[in-house]
This record gives sequence, structure tokens and C-alpha cells, in this order.
Amino acid sequence: MEQLTKLSAALSSAVWGLPLLVLLIGGGLYLLIRSRFATFRLLGHAVQVLSGKYDNPNDYGQISHFQALTTALSSTIGMGNIAGVAVAISIGGPGAIFWMWISAVVGMSTKFFTSTLAIMYRGKDSAGEIQGGPMYFITEGLGRSWKPLAMMFSICGLVGALPVFNVNQLTQAINDILLIPNGVEVGFTSNIIIGLILVTLTAAVILGGIGRISKIASKMVPSMVLLYFVSVLIILAVNIEVVPKYLALIFTDAFAADNFSGDAFFGGLVGGLILLGVKRGAFSNEAGIGTAPLAHGAAKTNEPVREGLVAMLGPAIDTLLVCTLTALAILVTGVWETSSGNGVSLTAAAFANAMPGYGNYLLVVIIAVFSISSLFSFSYYGTKCLSFLIGADKKHYYNYFYIASIILGTTASLEMMINLIDSAFALMAIPTMLSTLILAPKVIKELKAYKSRLKDQKL
Repeated sequence: MEQLTKLSAALSSAVWGLPLLVLLIGGGLYLLIRSRFATFRLLGHAVQVLSGKYDNPNDYGQISHFQALTTALSSTIGMGNIAGVAVAISIGGPGAIFWMWISAVVGMSTKFFTSTLAIMYRGKDSAGEIQGGPMYFITEGLGRSWKPLAMMFSICGLVGALPVFNVNQLTQAINDILLIPNGVEVGFTSNIIIGLILVTLTAAVILGGIGRISKIASKMVPSMVLLYFVSVLIILAVNIEVVPKYLALIFTDAFAADNFSGDAFFGGLVGGLILLGVKRGAFSNEAGIGTAPLAHGAAKTNEPVREGLVAMLGPAIDTLLVCTLTALAILVTGVWETSSGNGVSLTAAAFANAMPGYGNYLLVVIIAVFSISSLFSFSYYGTKCLSFLIGADKKHYYNYFYIASIILGTTASLEMMINLIDSAFALMAIPTMLSTLILAPKVIKELKAYKSRLKDQKL
């Protein structure tokens, strides 16, 4: 296990270099400017589309705009927002959050483009079903000669969609908050039992397909975001006198890197801090990775731009709202300086500090729902990748591999799980961003046509 952890760390370090940073952030900035900041100018219209104003049950697709967004959010709003933020702060300090924000602002534009393309260039799987996602907009938009790039995305997606990080941190939360304080001995056996329970819950949902997944996600995600929002507001209210101080520290520390304990990058500690923030931001909102277009590609709509606008709300909700709540909870309670915990343990310490007696248990409930909802969505992504590679009639085999990997997540180390998913996400981002940048002019043309139709009140 130690050798595997070292190998995964080496792989993550190799793929997360300057070229990928330029591709994700530089590419996202290019798309933002190329669209003339459409993601901000059309924000109000995006909310209208999400509310169902333009839904048409006769359009192509399988799920509504709202279900598509909540399905995508059920995968992004998870342990990346609770444990991922804690990892970022434990390594990089408050300044890491600023660079996560930057990745989210840029990521809104990236998600707009990738999810618009997912509808513009929907393809058909081997069973004749209409499908959307990076592998389809690569082959349909760029041509069959680009299929190796689509296959690269799909192969890496089989690993990137595994639930190992979410399961790992949920197990840690159950151990640290529920079992150990109540005198229960934790170890391999208890972890296996937790894994088997999660296997049973996950199998009951994911074997029902995207319809069942989206219906459950659309009910679980909004209520949990609201509960988490209220919980953190309580923590901030208890520590209201230091909130301005830590908000300011997020900005100043982003350029000073006084609390960064990781490796220097591109000549300095600030470079290392930027890379950390972008990695954790990508892990949190997945903008540019290509997972969200897999969900948004299933939306019922004949207007690609509409789905792109709905998708761009994802990073705003995920990183600018939920991740910021987690960060402030950890910072204002001071546990980031006094606790030796990382990942979910650090967030749990913040809840226990502000809400003695019940904060821990409240967090366990939130973590359980976030983690389990993520388990449902990621399985759908993996089956779509396998379907593209070897045929729709064999896609269900991924679910069995996926369910078995839950056991791995409960028993492996946090570092190994983070490195594994980071590496897969990095390799998925390469085909997603390259194809999106090449096809960007097509999206701009479609955006202009859509705005013209809106102006003429034909929509």
C-alpha cells in the first residue's frame, strides 16, 4: 500500500504541471473573453431556464434542466467541498481559497462551453440512444479521426468516476465522529462493514439508471445544501467578530503564501499555492474535466445554449458558495491552526468547536448525504464511458466494478485516494479542454443565434 501511495503521488505530480494549469485556467480565460463575458451577462436568464420556464417535455433528452444540474451537482457537491477544502487549507492556508475562487469564476465559462457542446453534438451509442458528453462532441464535432482523443477521455473517466475519495472520507467521518467517541474499536473489519452498507445503498439506486439517479439527486441535493448553509451560518454567527479578519486573510495570503507548506512550483511558494488552489478547485467543481457534460448531455432540450447556461451555475453554487462556507467555518473557529487533522476531520473539528455536543453529528448527516449522492452520479458517468468504449449492451458491467471499488475506498489511505482521482481528472481535462477550445467558435455562433431568437421573442 505504501508503494502504491508513492506511485500515485508521482503520477499526480507529473500530470499536474504548468501545461495543464495553462490549459485549464488560460483556456477558461480565453473562453470567458471570447464569449464577451456571457456567463455573467446572461446569469438572470440562466436562472429562468433552471426554474423550468422554457422546459418542453417533447424535446430530445431524458431529464429536465433542473434534474441535469442537480445530477451534476450531486457529484460535485460532495467531499470535495467538505474534505477537499479542508485539505487545501491544511496545506496552503487561507490563500488557497482565493485561487479556488479564481478557478470557479473561470470554470463557469468553461462549463458553459462544454455543456453547450454536449447538446450541440449529441451522438448515438451502439443501442441507438442519443447521448452527450466530451467523447461524443469530440467525435461528432471534430470528426471520427479524433476518436483516439475521445477514447482517452473515456478510459480515464473509468478511473475518475470511481467513488473512492468520497467513500474514504465518509468512512473517516463515521470512525472519528460516531464510532471512536463511543468506544467502538475501528479498523479493517469496521471499515469493511461500512463499505458493505454503502455497497447495498449504492447498488439499490445506480442499477436503476439515470432516471432513478436524477430523481433522487433532485430531492437530496437542494435540501442538503440548505441544511449545510444554515449550519455554517450558525458557526459564523458564533464567531462573527473574526469573520472580516479571515475574509481579508484569504485575499492577502493568496499572494503572500505565508501558510503554504507544500512544494514550490514555477519558481516559488505562490506558484505552488496557485497550483494547489486550482487542483482543489477542479476537484470541487470539475470545470474543464468533462464530467458535468455527461449529465447535462442528457437534458431535455433542443437549445444547446440553454443547457450551457444552466451548467455554468454549477461552479458558482459549488465553489463560490459551498466551498466558501466550509472554508470560513474552518478559519473562524481557528481549528486550521490548532488541529492536526486534515480532510473531513478538520471540518468536523470546526463544527464541534462552534456547536458542542451536536455539531459533529449534524456534519455526519450532511457528509453522508453529500457522499452518497455523489456515489449515485459518478456511477452514471462511468457507465457512459464504458458504453462508448465497448458498447451500450456492456455498460452495466461498470456498475459491478464501481460497487466493488467502494470497498477499496473504505480501506485505502486518504493521500492515495486524492492522488488517484487528481491524476484521472488531469488526464480527462486534456481531451475535454483541447476539443472545447477548437470548437469554441461553433459555440459563439450558436450563442449569437440564440440571443437573436430571444430578442425576436420566438423562444
